[in-house]
Amino acid sequence: MTTATRESGSAPADGIASLAERFDAHVMHLPGGRARVRLVVTGGRSWDAVIAGRRLRLRDADESSEADCVLSADPATWRRIAADMRGGMGAFRAGRLQIRGSLHVGVGFLAATNGSHEPGRLEFDVVRTRGFGSISFLSAGTGPETIVCLHGLGGTKASFLPTVSALADSYRVVSIDLPGFGESDKPIGAPYDAPWFARSAFAAMDALGIERAHIAGNSMGGRVAIEAGLMDRDRTGGLLLLSPALAWLRSRPWAPVLRALRPELGLIQPAPRPVVEAMVRRLVPAANGGWTAAGVDEFLRAYLSRSGRAAFYAAARNIYLDEPHGENGFWTRLRTLQCDSLFVWGRKDTLVPIGFMKHVEKALPNARHVELPCGHVPQLERPREAHAAIRKFLANPS
Repeated sequence: MTTATRESGSAPADGIASLAERFDAHVMHLPGGRARVRLVVTGGRSWDAVIAGRRLRLRDADESSEADCVLSADPATWRRIAADMRGGMGAFRAGRLQIRGSLHVGVGFLAATNGSHEPGRLEFDVVRTRGFGSISFLSAGTGPETIVCLHGLGGTKASFLPTVSALADSYRVVSIDLPGFGESDKPIGAPYDAPWFARSAFAAMDALGIERAHIAGNSMGGRVAIEAGLMDRDRTGGLLLLSPALAWLRSRPWAPVLRALRPELGLIQPAPRPVVEAMVRRLVPAANGGWTAAGVDEFLRAYLSRSGRAAFYAAARNIYLDEPHGENGFWTRLRTLQCDSLFVWGRKDTLVPIGFMKHVEKALPNARHVELPCGHVPQLERPREAHAAIRKFLANPS
């Protein structure tokens, strides 16, 4: 039975106390079964929700102990979260609640304390697959059709939280951590290429009892979604491709070097964490606030582990080396894709420039295209427009 207790010390803010009382461990999956969630009242005190198994203990924050994640909000926001069972995720999406550290733990905590017991509530869990180890996922919704979401390079399942929230009223929406990323297993020496990732997505579907699904993918996940459609048309419904990674058409001067280098070199960390973290935060705009900051935290958590770094290098190498032409080249094979497909492009995307659209139109004349004034992650940067386009497409894909 799930229990929540408050240990001696200062009385927590009303909203925080209500969260602890609603805690339901069945909604939250914790690797190792333990977590420390720090709950901060901006300008005030902090408390630690210490979770062990199915028990949550609320105590004064122990600043000498590192928290797995930190949730921060002002007193009014905490009270609103307590009054509205779905208020936590709403406050996070609106930027009133900040989550730093592990989004898996932080958002899982919000799901476990929202007091909802209805079918299709937001849940976090893990499935064990044949050949790909344990795959972590989040899901919500009970619709007759399923959407499986695949994140980009360095991302996690949390990058599709806006999609889960937007579409769970009509679909069952499942977002997975691809092997090598997030909370999923990270096998050393795995191929980490599009066909291998596509097979892992089908393995996760098998474990979840999903026979057929629409597949949404951002960046690398979009490339994997295309591969899934080429691999097994019967199991793949519509493809929802958000700035998908596509084989380069320009010259690749580093290709001979990358073919010679082994991605397992990522097992060696060439720079200490403070150096890597400072570099990433300089390179990523707005890396210290909102969704972007949380995404950077997620990337660093995986990249700064040996197996996560090796997986990242291997996947990045395969994106760069993806052959564009020839019998087995990407653009040759793309012409054979039979799935109904929606491509969502960002006009400000510097990683997958919108100029690729004309090449896709030539290869797939029946595909649909939507242009948005955003960068590389439409579901985060322009969620309303991106999800409206997805709804319209799924309602009438042909």
